[in-house]
Amino acid sequence: MKDISLYIMAAFYIFAGYYHFKNPKFFLRLIPPYLPWHKGLNYLSGAIEIFLGLLLLCPEYSSYAAWGIIALLIAVFPANIYHLQSTKPGGKEPVWVLRLRLPFQLVFLLWAWWYTF
Repeated sequence: MKDISLYIMAAFYIFAGYYHFKNPKFFLRLIPPYLPWHKGLNYLSGAIEIFLGLLLLCPEYSSYAAWGIIALLIAVFPANIYHLQSTKPGGKEPVWVLRLRLPFQLVFLLWAWWYTF
């Protein structure tokens, strides 16, 4: 079960990272205006997600990758809050989905933490 879950998590982060490059417009809306270099941050976070997802698949480095994912999830949490606060009713994403995403960050943190030991 733990091995299958690891492959699912790795695929999730690799795909999410790839999507930063395929559809940057989606992710650029999430970046708060007080952060500089929006395009660069988008591509950097996408590259980090791909790298960490691939690193999860290397048993000798998977623990480090899990810690990296935890750090990444903490770093992007303010963007999820900003996205919720800046969304207008009737927007592309329903507000309830954005609200639900916040507690799911904890689920993703715990999922990554499972691979830190």
